[in-house]
Amino acid sequence: MISQNQIEQLKEKARLMRGDIIQMLAASKSGHPGGSLSAVELLAYLYFHKMNIDPSKPNMPERDRFILSKGHAAPVLYSALTERGYFDKSILTTLRQIHSILQGHPDMKKVPGVDMSTGSLGQGLSVANGIALAGKLDQKNYRVYVLLGDGELQEGQVWEALMTSVHYKLDNLVAFVDYNHLQIDGTIEDVKSLTNLADRFKAFGWNTLEANGHCFESIDQAIEKAENTKGLPTLIILNTCKGKGCSFMENQVGWHGTAPKPEEAEQALKELGF
Repeated sequence: MISQNQIEQLKEKARLMRGDIIQMLAASKSGHPGGSLSAVELLAYLYFHKMNIDPSKPNMPERDRFILSKGHAAPVLYSALTERGYFDKSILTTLRQIHSILQGHPDMKKVPGVDMSTGSLGQGLSVANGIALAGKLDQKNYRVYVLLGDGELQEGQVWEALMTSVHYKLDNLVAFVDYNHLQIDGTIEDVKSLTNLADRFKAFGWNTLEANGHCFESIDQAIEKAENTKGLPTLIILNTCKGKGCSFMENQVGWHGTAPKPEEAEQALKELGF
């Protein structure tokens, strides 16, 4: 069980990560703030509390793996990696620039700590299946974590991959859905409804849980249940707020893929205590 002291430390990491996200997007003048900010607590929890990783040995075979299936939220991954020590923080302001290692979607061949290049929505869970299955076949103890967007669930490949995970009993795999209810064209419900989302995953045979995606204790409790589940993969629906942490961005679809202007970045950073 996570301690109160650990929660306070993670809250500070989350604050720093949100500051990173705002600053890198403002510098690049492009990118996706909404879905990056909604996933901050999860990545802070994984990278600073849960995962077996070592920045000095980013490719160690026994490491836990993380796949950002919704690759357009790359800023949140880049922030987690730099705060964890995988690369120098000064690189963040080169986001999306030509020749920068930090492109609009993560590149595993250029960015230390990135386990899979992602960007084409719907493919991350399939890749996670392969990595988790390889771990089973090689009798390795690493775990695989993958984050999907709720709009991404409208891709058919996701549902094929869900069947595969259950078929191979990948209990070393945990998938998360960033359920912030907004995608580029509007609300999830208006574009293509995902009503009874938990029941859909349960019907595919997954151990399905829900958590508050902005509460470290709630995330911790769900992942502990996942680790204690044998013979089934676990999917955790994270109830989140798009643009979390910046008042004028929260629950606003227009901030899906719009970078803050200098004065907006200044306001956001002030709200975050910078």
